[in-house]
Amino acid sequence: MKVSDPCGCFPTGRHYPGIAHLIRVRAVGVVAEIDPETSWVEAPIAFIDTETTGRDSTRDRVIEVGVVISRGGVIVRRESWLLDPGVPIPEESSNIHGIKDEDVRGKPKFADAVPEMLAVLEGAIPAAYNAGFDRNFLHAELARVDRAWPHLPPAFRRDVEWLDPLVFAREIYRDEQSRALSEMAQRLGIVLEKAHRATYDAEAALQVLLALGKDPRLPRGYAALLQEQRRLARQFDEARRFWRKPS
Repeated sequence: MKVSDPCGCFPTGRHYPGIAHLIRVRAVGVVAEIDPETSWVEAPIAFIDTETTGRDSTRDRVIEVGVVISRGGVIVRRESWLLDPGVPIPEESSNIHGIKDEDVRGKPKFADAVPEMLAVLEGAIPAAYNAGFDRNFLHAELARVDRAWPHLPPAFRRDVEWLDPLVFAREIYRDEQSRALSEMAQRLGIVLEKAHRATYDAEAALQVLLALGKDPRLPRGYAALLQEQRRLARQFDEARRFWRKPS
């Protein structure tokens, strides 16, 4: 029987330093350009946030993208784009993020901003708070662009998994009623100046992950962190099935 032992220890608990280097965490969903065993804090991480016309990535559009890149826990770059979605922004959406039709009039379309976004995100681990939302929207927008891309940065690759602090917040703060970004920021003493604006949310999400990363339950290695994220996400999804009342 083949036994997987990502920590370099066999089931007996005895450590074998002579072969520990041969036993590695299976690197699933990682950025190919980054050593899967490197410290995720030290690696370049691109926190991404999108503001949109609605919640359905198949029909709603992105109107703002914010990117905050950190390395070694220090922010090294901030970028943001206001985008013309080509459709009216519903009032209910504007009430959340404050972006109105006149704010995006004359701004570039997503397709026009893509080359700059690709350059900014090159070589960085993608991350977002409630990452599935932002990932789905960015991938949907890219799919609408009628152009072939010979090389895509990690955030736009289908096989790369995004880091998501929400997964860890749900576990560490499981007894709290809310783990929304604004609530987590307040709980951890992180300043969120303009909630629901892309760059500010992206920076707050980064600071939340760095704060949660001090918890000894979070692995230090990049691939190990992703592996633990997948485990916790599966655990949460399984528990949620029992919360739902039958229709």
